[in-house]
Amino acid sequence: MKIIKKVITLDDGRTIEIETGKLAKQADGSVVVKMGGTMLLAAVTCAKEAKPDTDFMPLSVDYKEKFAAAGRYPGGFMKREGRPSDYEILISRLIDRALRPLFPDDFHAEVFVNVFLISAEKDIMPDALAGLAASAALAVSDIPFNGPISEVRVARINGEFVINPSFCQLKDADLDIIVGATYDNIMMVEGEMKEVSEAEMLEAIKFAHTEIKKHCKVQMELMEETGKTVKREYSHEENDEDLRKAVEDFCYERCYAIAHSGEDKHARSDAFEALKEEFLQTLPEEEREEKALMVSRYYHDVEKRAMRNMILNDGVRLDGRKPAEIRPIWSEVDYLPMAHGSAIFTRGETQSLTTVTLGTKLDMKEMDEVLIQGTEQFVLHYNFPPFSTGDARPTRGVGRREVGHGNLAHRALKSMVPVGEDNPYAIRVVSDILESNGSSSMATVCAGTLALMDAGIQLKKPVSGIAMGLISEPGGKKYAVLSDILGDEDHLGDMDFKVTGTRDGITATQMDIKVDGLPYQVLEQALEQARQGRLHIMDEMAKTISEPRPELKPHVPRIVQIVIPQSFIGAVIGTGGKVIQEIQKTTGTTITITEEGEFGIVDIFGENKEGMDAALETIKAITTVPEVGAVYTGKVVSILEFGAFVEILPGKEGLLHISELDWKKVDKVEDVVKVGETITVKLLEIDERSGKMRLSLKALLEKPEGYVEPERKPRPSGGDRDRNNRNYSRGNDRGPQRGRGGDRNR
Repeated sequence: MKIIKKVITLDDGRTIEIETGKLAKQADGSVVVKMGGTMLLAAVTCAKEAKPDTDFMPLSVDYKEKFAAAGRYPGGFMKREGRPSDYEILISRLIDRALRPLFPDDFHAEVFVNVFLISAEKDIMPDALAGLAASAALAVSDIPFNGPISEVRVARINGEFVINPSFCQLKDADLDIIVGATYDNIMMVEGEMKEVSEAEMLEAIKFAHTEIKKHCKVQMELMEETGKTVKREYSHEENDEDLRKAVEDFCYERCYAIAHSGEDKHARSDAFEALKEEFLQTLPEEEREEKALMVSRYYHDVEKRAMRNMILNDGVRLDGRKPAEIRPIWSEVDYLPMAHGSAIFTRGETQSLTTVTLGTKLDMKEMDEVLIQGTEQFVLHYNFPPFSTGDARPTRGVGRREVGHGNLAHRALKSMVPVGEDNPYAIRVVSDILESNGSSSMATVCAGTLALMDAGIQLKKPVSGIAMGLISEPGGKKYAVLSDILGDEDHLGDMDFKVTGTRDGITATQMDIKVDGLPYQVLEQALEQARQGRLHIMDEMAKTISEPRPELKPHVPRIVQIVIPQSFIGAVIGTGGKVIQEIQKTTGTTITITEEGEFGIVDIFGENKEGMDAALETIKAITTVPEVGAVYTGKVVSILEFGAFVEILPGKEGLLHISELDWKKVDKVEDVVKVGETITVKLLEIDERSGKMRLSLKALLEKPEGYVEPERKPRPSGGDRDRNNRNYSRGNDRGPQRGRGGDRNR
């Protein structure tokens, strides 16, 4: 084995190790990246030749976390890793978005990038190391790649920027972004913020790039030491320069005219397709099928150049707008009468129908991943059915696009959604994209804000979002920053930069850059233009609804919350959950209990006010501490020779001694009270040591005139007293007993 190891030292003294030559040596390239006790294995392979008729980059990136890495068993019946979690999909996307633009345009062989988390230290976040691992594996291979790249996380904690913070540190951050870049250029940015300014976000990106340059330099040294500076030769495209010129001459001016027509998406697409078909008809019939793929490739280049030149030269976009102009917006709330909250947001040819559903803590999303466990009170799901773009194909379920776009919208809104004490509900937002021509994730943010306000959720501030684009000449000498981009402007442009925020600052961002050498001044302009666009969109949204409704809608189930001492949690749950299940059954409610410090937070969720009130009163009674001198109405539960036991509160019984039944002498207890009878008694005494209660019925009766207190007999010794009163107090008066933890939320 020829093992080569390189070390990256962070400014705070922590180190990242890159090792190659030990594991997975049959892959085209493989490395192990280690930071503390966290280790990632990255392996890349590449097909020898491209598949026939392939004119794109078939890149597959998969990130997978092994439960054994953290010494944990996978959940589920099979007890093995299954389909990728949302978290794994999101990290795969982070790697893909930074790598994909850096493969040569004419390289079409299938490339597979696999990154595995094989050891996991609990407080180290592995996601920012995954991009570095993937790039390093490509660096030590002979796969053509215009890298290297690296990715780092930047968080601002107490006003200071930190590279690759721990899970614990991140809890105190007001800015959290992952940046991917080459030595020279920013390629990708994604993250969330708590209303930071454009200048602060740009400063964080620059800070990240300074660190990334160190990572790239180490990878270049690794390439030298492994002898992989020269990559494999390939020839995946056949070209015909005469045909290329013919397509240019026949199509360019007409493409320019179609782009300038201002037609809608489908009409414009049909016109472009008809022009390509018209050119194909000029070729001899026997050559058409053979040259069709080549013509499509050349025509795509002509269409792209015509559109870009039109924007740069004329300042006019495909739909006739100016660069900074926003498409027409209309919106509506309360569209679905039985949803807890709903909204339609339409911007140009992009439309989202979004709903809000409120639930209990039992409805919260459960997370059981290698390093992340717990619940999430606020979730957002994004759906993109094929009909939204007019495609005639079946729906194949949730894909990486749905997960990624939903995550961005979730990040945009979550810091503004009240949780914890300010909101007892679990909240689910679902955005269904009904039409799409660019910026559907940003439409989700806007529709989500409107639907949450329609539901009566007291958002801290409304949030809007906008997608920015860029058309530029090589070197960035001439460029146009585009607000609210169309799908074609994203596909044929140089940047897709999504920014969301309130009126006071940015809450989330996602940026992909497809060109080299983009100056920071262009990003500054894009951020300022995005801010102005966001405010315009916010003004349009405010015309529909400007603030959250003061109350939930009438048909929304309510939650009543009560705080009880921790010591009473077991009494409310009961043995095996018997008590809480009985309360839920008889009142038609759902009850959850969350232990927080010295208290239990009890949520009663239901649609019937009478049932909720009954459940609340029952729980209050269970958790009420009896007071000496107080009068209670209770039920006689049993009768013995020396007295009766009366349940004065749920689970709390006291002894009504025969001598306390009446002022006159009583021979038999049954002469005064019967089992099951409801009576009113006074609590005379609570034994400090045992907690046993002594009740009286006669204390509530008028004392007869001339009554003489009978002479008391000496009290028996301790042992005799215990024998005589062995059933003095029963039930749960000894103090509540905690039920099994798993029963608490049943």
